[in-house]
Amino acid sequence: MTATAVSQRAFNFSAGPAVLPVSVLQEVQDELLCLPGARTSLMEMSHREKEFIEILHDAENSLRSLMGISDDYAVLFLQGGAALQFSMIPANLLRGTDKTAAYIQTGTWGKKAIGEAKKEGKINVVYDAATSNFNHVPAAGDYQVADDAAYLYYCSNETIQGVQFQSEPECPSSVPLISDASSDFLCRPLDINKYGLLYACAQKNAGPAGVTAVIIRRDLLDRGSDQLPGYLNYKNHAENDSEWNTPPTFAIYVLGKVARWLTNDIGGLDAMEKINREKSQLLYSAIDESDGFYASHAKPDCRSTMNVTFNLPNDELLTAFIKGAAENDLVNLKGHRSVGGIRASIYNAMPREGVECLANFMKDFASKNG
Repeated sequence: MTATAVSQRAFNFSAGPAVLPVSVLQEVQDELLCLPGARTSLMEMSHREKEFIEILHDAENSLRSLMGISDDYAVLFLQGGAALQFSMIPANLLRGTDKTAAYIQTGTWGKKAIGEAKKEGKINVVYDAATSNFNHVPAAGDYQVADDAAYLYYCSNETIQGVQFQSEPECPSSVPLISDASSDFLCRPLDINKYGLLYACAQKNAGPAGVTAVIIRRDLLDRGSDQLPGYLNYKNHAENDSEWNTPPTFAIYVLGKVARWLTNDIGGLDAMEKINREKSQLLYSAIDESDGFYASHAKPDCRSTMNVTFNLPNDELLTAFIKGAAENDLVNLKGHRSVGGIRASIYNAMPREGVECLANFMKDFASKNG
């Protein structure tokens, strides 16, 4: 990638597909025509070739090392995004049982997951933040989960509303904890041993669209019925090393590079969390110090470090803000239609410089229009 091409890049605050590390994009560009040692492009290569098998295993091992994932868990690279996981999880862990699955609803994606799960069995929404327009997550003690629940499901970071759990929700030890971590995957360290299953579609924080990483405790693999359609059974994917069908080869290749970037360039997830908190605080300070010109959607104790959501006094100012930001190379800031306002997605690969530019623009815009 030439210096000119890099200099032409705007600061992209898209919620997903989203910004990728420039160094990773440069590596991909260098290797796109001919993968070193393979004499072909990865995009032309069979998923059965030894060169791709090495890429697949490297991506898995890089994730395991970065996240501290033991062999008690299978790491799967699937397709279908979160939308398929909304159905696949209850199909494997709820269908055909007399159990009830517990769900925490704190935003749009949790709501969608609940809608699909209802088709598979009994659901108990143990906490619902809809009455407050999804501006918070529950505190400890705000809900109860039965000891015999099939599982407890939650979305760790609601991309649209900009609310994020600061730690795992309380869950009985007998109940598998399941997380949609799509939009804050790899943004901070976590104890994977607390989870029965954690998944993330890569296009927000770990790579391009097309691959979903599923980390599932191996004892849960046997809960899926042999009568499930083949692709929907986690066990099939685990037994076939994520090659039950042709996997999304290019997306897996990039995900592996992103994992190595986090390890080698950033210094691991503790370092990444520190950077992310510093970046998000720049924007939240601009909001809080605006004398009410900007209004944060999320309550302070559950503000997301990945998706900063806020509104302006009226639609005219909102339109002017988006236009002015774009003129300053700050793009894709318009909030989701269900919430409105501004959504600044500042994932791992968003450089601090981009966040500083946005914070400065916010302050200048407020001073001129407040």
